[in-house]
Amino acid sequence: MGHPCHPGERFSVVRVGRHCFGGAHPYNPGGAVETGEESPPRTVSGITSLSEKHEAQSTDGGRFSQKHYFLIRRLHSLSGLVPVGVFVVMHLLTNASVLAPGQPGDEFQKSVERIHALGPLLVPVEIAFIFLPLMFHALLGFAIWFTADPNAQQYRYGSNFRYTMQRFTGGIAFVFILYHVWQMHWFGEPLGGGAFRLHDATGGPSAAATTATAIQAAWWIAPAYAVGVLSTVFHLSNGIWTSLITWGITVRPRTQKASGYVCAVFGVALALVGMGALRGFKTFGATMATPKVTEARGLGMSNSD
Repeated sequence: MGHPCHPGERFSVVRVGRHCFGGAHPYNPGGAVETGEESPPRTVSGITSLSEKHEAQSTDGGRFSQKHYFLIRRLHSLSGLVPVGVFVVMHLLTNASVLAPGQPGDEFQKSVERIHALGPLLVPVEIAFIFLPLMFHALLGFAIWFTADPNAQQYRYGSNFRYTMQRFTGGIAFVFILYHVWQMHWFGEPLGGGAFRLHDATGGPSAAATTATAIQAAWWIAPAYAVGVLSTVFHLSNGIWTSLITWGITVRPRTQKASGYVCAVFGVALALVGMGALRGFKTFGATMATPKVTEARGLGMSNSD
């Protein structure tokens, strides 16, 4: 068989538990990609199988993760797409509504109010469908990052560079999201954050104004948001590409290459949406913000990024 990212290369077939893997993982020429076929184990980098490599590195506390490695990796992949990935896309699109023509911030205010129409259900929905899946995906991602063997130096392929970038952008995105939640969400109020407000003291709209005021509060905030948003978008778009391989949807090199182009276009488009939203808030008239506002609970920035 040919390497999924490098068709001219040869690769072996190995078996992990009941699952058979063939060839090099798109990130790791020494790794494996599932083929769905049963086959006797063969040597990969001097190790009879990936399961033996894991056993050699394991402790008693790690046996559960090894036994359920196949399931855990797919749950990690799935959580990054649904609901976290879907939320990121909707979040950035909602924020970009600040650029809509008409009264500045009007459309953004309406978009946020539609979300807050959930009323008392908003907080449980946020916790169950955003925060918990996000924490699961992030913590498991860090575990994978710190236990994996990066080979970008040994194998200077673009796919290995994407492997490294996926880990680093995931770390940046995690820190950025923590800061963003502290800055905008009412969760951050006890620690001096929670700047976002849906309405001011008179009941008037203040979603765009309070968001803009928070982003314009210091010179470094907008650049930090730019780095955070771009890292999040790269992590998502590249994660979609790898998920298609993980789930066996794009197995052949040709389909992986085609899906790579599609995911790249998606990533560029979403990055433009995110940067447009950031520019909208950065240039929004800060003088329109009212200093005294009433508390409106929800995920900041309209649930902004």
